[in-house]
Amino acid sequence: MSTIQRRHFVMGAAATAGMAGVPAWGKTIKHKPLDPVNPDLLFGTTSSIWNDAGLVTSSPYTTETAIQAIAARGLQGIEFYGHGIEAYRDKPMALKKLFDDAGITFIDASNGEKGQSTNFIDPAAIPKTIEDHVAFCRDFLQPLGCDHFKVNMGARPVGGPSDDQLKRLADTLNRLGEKTIAMGIRLSPHPHIWGPIEREAETRRVLDLTDPKYVWLCADTGHLTLGGGDAVQIISDYFPRLSEIHLKDTYAKYRGNKETPTQDQHKIASVYHNLGGGGVDFQGIFKVLRDRHFKGWVIFDVDGPRKGDDGYDAIGGDDKLKIDDYMAHNINYLRTQLGIKLPPVA
Repeated sequence: MSTIQRRHFVMGAAATAGMAGVPAWGKTIKHKPLDPVNPDLLFGTTSSIWNDAGLVTSSPYTTETAIQAIAARGLQGIEFYGHGIEAYRDKPMALKKLFDDAGITFIDASNGEKGQSTNFIDPAAIPKTIEDHVAFCRDFLQPLGCDHFKVNMGARPVGGPSDDQLKRLADTLNRLGEKTIAMGIRLSPHPHIWGPIEREAETRRVLDLTDPKYVWLCADTGHLTLGGGDAVQIISDYFPRLSEIHLKDTYAKYRGNKETPTQDQHKIASVYHNLGGGGVDFQGIFKVLRDRHFKGWVIFDVDGPRKGDDGYDAIGGDDKLKIDDYMAHNINYLRTQLGIKLPPVA
């Protein structure tokens, strides 16, 4: 075992020990194994494919109909973005009932809800960021039985973060993670292009500055690649700290890039791609998840269709038909390329 692997194995063991004695909340839905090798992989999606698309101004799916649609496609859970759960912020158990009745799991919700500060760097904003996230965990995620909390960390500083800013961000994550783990919720920062943790060196620096008892990792295959990183190697190196995998692809030309594609480029045509775009080595990623027996969620985080996307013009019909086509493509990619036992989708 390499030095890095040994170090992160010890850190992961310590983090797991930190969760001992945490009470279970709500009813746990048992899901049938879908992966042919590792029965502890769970498969779901974020709500971005129907809620956060550039194409969609008024989503053809409501929260309620989306839950039914995802269950019907054989996926096992949903991670929502803010506006998808806003109507349930003060009644989480009503939302949980919808999931229980559909036989799928509410995985967690991304941060960035209405009124919530997401600035992890500015000293003047940090106290409210911590307060808002603790309240959201206590009042919403904990009653829903979530065991992790995927968080973005605000806007990227002009010119990229300084080392002092990364240290301050890491300290904020440590302080917040100490509070959330006491509720049984693993704080899971999500490296994201155009955010303060974008490039591979920044991701590694923050993970090495944070305490593995309190801070985990939501590894997004597309963002790690677009930030110039080797997604397979990062997932392997920090394997004991993984809380969740986001499945997103990009174009092969972005592999090993020295500069991240800009937001202006993304406005013209998405730098993201449905699975199979050639940017991410999904075979390599699943080999790690299978060989090292990852236990947890592996979920699509695919934006909905938008003008300028590769293949967009080949899809006919209205917004709902285009979204359904994207969903079918990605489910069938898991089936045909990776052997996941999901039902075929026409």
